[in-house]
Amino acid sequence: MKICVIGTGYVGLVAGTCFAESGNDVTCVDIDAAKIGRLLAGEVPIYEPGLEELIVRNVEEGRLSFTTDVESAVKSAIVCFIAVGTPQSADGGAPDMRYVHQAARDIGSAMDGYCVVVNKSTVPVGTAAAVRKILAESTKHPFDVVSNPEFLKEGAAIDDFLKPDRVVIGVSSEKAAEIMKDLYSPFVRGGSPILVMDNASAEMTKYAANSLLAVKISFINEIANLCEKVGADIAHVRQGIGSDRRLGMHFLYPGLGYGGSCFPKDVRAIIDTAEAVGLEFSLMRAVDDVNNLQKRRLFGKVREYFDGNLAGRTFGIWGLAFKPRTDDMREAPAIGLVEDLLAAGCKVNVHDPEAMEVARGEFGDRVSYCAKNYDAIAGADALCVVTEWNEFRHPDFDRMKQLLKAPVVFDGRNLWEPRDMKSKGFTYFPIGRPSVKAA
Repeated sequence: MKICVIGTGYVGLVAGTCFAESGNDVTCVDIDAAKIGRLLAGEVPIYEPGLEELIVRNVEEGRLSFTTDVESAVKSAIVCFIAVGTPQSADGGAPDMRYVHQAARDIGSAMDGYCVVVNKSTVPVGTAAAVRKILAESTKHPFDVVSNPEFLKEGAAIDDFLKPDRVVIGVSSEKAAEIMKDLYSPFVRGGSPILVMDNASAEMTKYAANSLLAVKISFINEIANLCEKVGADIAHVRQGIGSDRRLGMHFLYPGLGYGGSCFPKDVRAIIDTAEAVGLEFSLMRAVDDVNNLQKRRLFGKVREYFDGNLAGRTFGIWGLAFKPRTDDMREAPAIGLVEDLLAAGCKVNVHDPEAMEVARGEFGDRVSYCAKNYDAIAGADALCVVTEWNEFRHPDFDRMKQLLKAPVVFDGRNLWEPRDMKSKGFTYFPIGRPSVKAA
């Protein structure tokens, strides 16, 4: 099948590459000539495990190509995916839909026959209708508009796409439904369902799924905070509730809250959607508020331990990306922590296995960038763990003690057992678990 994907960001690049991997001829389009130039040169602009290998193989085999020429890509395709960004608007509410609407206009102007136009970007309810209207104004050729939300986890996106839990397709015609089911058939041979529904329901499914996961994260963080106050241990509480099959363990990990390109934006977008129809979505407002406070929780622990006396101190930061196995720092908890430390007059040394270049764009020369995690704590007053990279789980604790001014660790991801840390001679502050002090 001939496929065009407009947008070579995270979603577009993964989707286009995986469709090519299943034998389709895919052209990925972007107006950013520099990005297309990098892709043509074999450089992948994002870090996602396994993606580079798939891109190289499918380019070499002639199934995947990159261009800035929207017209030629659209004319050769039967299915055109819109996978452009939908950043949060300046007022912090509804997403900015300019890029989606422009992509629809570009498709309408270029198409020379029947085309299935697929919204792959995360978009609010009603976007399919808006795209349909734009296309009708831009072309006389027949078309269908499909809503096909993505459910990819950064760090595991390739596996999620190739082996999805489900595929959601919002359509208004049987013809479009059959084309989409045929396109996705190689990925659901294990029995995962292809769920066909109306456009609005498909659009809402994406926001509802991410919002419910965000609820679980904010809930377990609130329980963790309560555990600290009453002397309970969130690790035990999590096991007690997560073993209930109605609840499960997924997304019940206490920490510093959620970040990234999806959850923060999608939670605020569903609040905005509710407001637009006269509903006050109090639950999701609370989820957003809890998350924003949780991101600053580690700094609160640091400030309390040092009695607010932070000026001139040095802190090592392990982890900058919002989660492991990605270089994405959008709304990452590390940003607030670093900014708070800098504002308090601290020197900050940072290390992340993949996000260092992204961090340079965020912090400039205001922090010290360390190639190795141990370099970040040399001479530091304390270590702050912000992202739960596997590389941090089994460090050389004796070396850490030698490098730190004092063996003090603020762990925002509960990587280690408090009793073990105490026995190793550390003063240790986890989330929702008992803190311990070095003897």
